[in-house]
Amino acid sequence: MNQKRHTSPDRRREQHKPQVSKAPRVAFDGARLIIQAGREKSLLRRHPWVFSGAIERIEGKPASGDTVQLCDAQGGFLAWAAYNPQSQICARAWSWQGDEKIDANFFRRKITGALNARRDLKLAQHSNGMRLIHGESDGLPGLIVDQYADVLVLQLGSAGTERWRETFADILQELCNPVCIYERSDSDGRELEGLEIRNAVLRGALPENLSITENGVRIAVDVAAGQKTGFYLDQRDNRAQIGALAEGRDVLNCFCYTGGFSLYALRGGAKSVLSIDASAEALQLAQCNVALNGLDAGRAEWLDADVFAALRKLRDQNRKFDLIILDPPKFAPTAAFAEKAARGYKDINLLGFKLLRPGGLLATYSCSGGISDDLFQKIIAGAALDAGVDAQIVSRVHAAADHPVLLSFPEGAYLKGLVLRVAN
Repeated sequence: MNQKRHTSPDRRREQHKPQVSKAPRVAFDGARLIIQAGREKSLLRRHPWVFSGAIERIEGKPASGDTVQLCDAQGGFLAWAAYNPQSQICARAWSWQGDEKIDANFFRRKITGALNARRDLKLAQHSNGMRLIHGESDGLPGLIVDQYADVLVLQLGSAGTERWRETFADILQELCNPVCIYERSDSDGRELEGLEIRNAVLRGALPENLSITENGVRIAVDVAAGQKTGFYLDQRDNRAQIGALAEGRDVLNCFCYTGGFSLYALRGGAKSVLSIDASAEALQLAQCNVALNGLDAGRAEWLDADVFAALRKLRDQNRKFDLIILDPPKFAPTAAFAEKAARGYKDINLLGFKLLRPGGLLATYSCSGGISDDLFQKIIAGAALDAGVDAQIVSRVHAAADHPVLLSFPEGAYLKGLVLRVAN
């Protein structure tokens, strides 16, 4: 007679307990960073950053930029990463594959993949200016490469990319064959990484006059002294949208830089365009861009002034516009600056709402990584409330397709914007 087997409750719970898979150990004769138990979760989700507070101990003596092995508390492999002892982000992951070798061939495959992604999207059909490599989102943390016609601009923002600087230049020269590779490693983040500022030709010779053609609009670019790497390539699609909305409107373009939005508005048939920026050099190049495109300079007005002060003066003069563009510089590089940045965004948008005619459009943007989409909308909603207007969201916008966002790295979605219509 078979006897029914009885299992205790404790035993049954043990049988149904999920099995935790252990990360394999990977042989490596270099340094290892051991992550505190429980702090490896972001790496398991393939977020590429490791902050110094997550490190339990360091085995070996890695130098800045060295490739290290990231391991869990039991010594199991998590990722290969570039190490930087001087940064709060002390490691940036190159690869999650244990059998990967971080060498020139690895970087050639990564760069080739990024270039092919842009070709597959056929982005060059409409512009010869685009971002070719977008850092973490292309699997190359800290590496930015922008194309301006036959010139590439290289920006290194991490110790790991600094270590492989010459390798990157060689690969880009081989794959893209530019007339010049210009290095603009002069961003604020370099100081946080403990790296020196560098701004100079790296390969070839920089042409005396450089311009790109974007959706049929010619734009002169100063890669040596211009903002970012020379121009705001991320706003390409948003400029085209403004051009489609500008016909017959009085347009105000704030923080206009070299006039990208203004050029599209003028070509789109704007009745008038007032462009404001605090840089006389940028405004001079913007006026050259108007001439470069054969646009009617009589419809364009330029104002060298602080935008905040200029907006208040326009309000006091009771000036009104049908389309206002607010594209300010980065107010909040990190979330720590969000509160201060929120005041700045609210101030300019409040003034913008007050300067709009009923039925007018406000195109407002933020390139601050520390300001989320939700927070940005709340700030703008507060500004509309204080201005005493009802506004509708016409569209939500982000960066162009050559600035992809890795799902596991939401920080890559730094640019966000709203196109709003003020009710009649």
